[in-house]
Amino acid sequence: MSSSDFVSNPPRFCPRCGGHLSERTVEMEERPRLVCDQCQRIFYINPKVVAGIIIERGGRLLLLRRSIEPRYGSWTFPAGFMEIDETAEEAAAREAEEEVGLTVKAGPLVGVYSRPAPEAPGILTVVFQGQKPKGPVKIGHEALEARWFAPDDIPWDDLSFETTQWALRDWLRAREDTRRRPQRAARRPPRRGG
Repeated sequence: MSSSDFVSNPPRFCPRCGGHLSERTVEMEERPRLVCDQCQRIFYINPKVVAGIIIERGGRLLLLRRSIEPRYGSWTFPAGFMEIDETAEEAAAREAEEEVGLTVKAGPLVGVYSRPAPEAPGILTVVFQGQKPKGPVKIGHEALEARWFAPDDIPWDDLSFETTQWALRDWLRAREDTRRRPQRAARRPPRRGG
């Protein structure tokens, strides 16, 4: 399988020197790579990193309907590509603010999900639980609407991506496990003799 199998329109020029990129076998590599004819730099086509956040308030989770392609009109939680100068947690919190106007802290990790894409670089999605959401919901330019859903009302057939489904299922499982976990009785301090 060649690198062009992963990208329908692979880059043609080196981002470092502008030389032409050619696909060829490189020593110590297990597959053909794009290599600059001029500077010999290998141009790797790697997955894109997406950070997302599942926000819960009052027992309901917030989903938004996408106003952009791919999957225009489908439901997802706030998520988007990481920027070069931020952590996954910062990216997830930024996406919440941009897409639904909430200030939220990225809490525990829900999961990490990956999927290859035959016509573009694959994605690696890192999803967090949102903690302490503040403010009213304000729709950003990437959302048609946002709505709070009870867990039983999640629109499973209209979710944006497989990774959206996987993360929501893991979030629901973790949420249920937390609710089932027996509560420990409070420990009483030992009596002091006197």
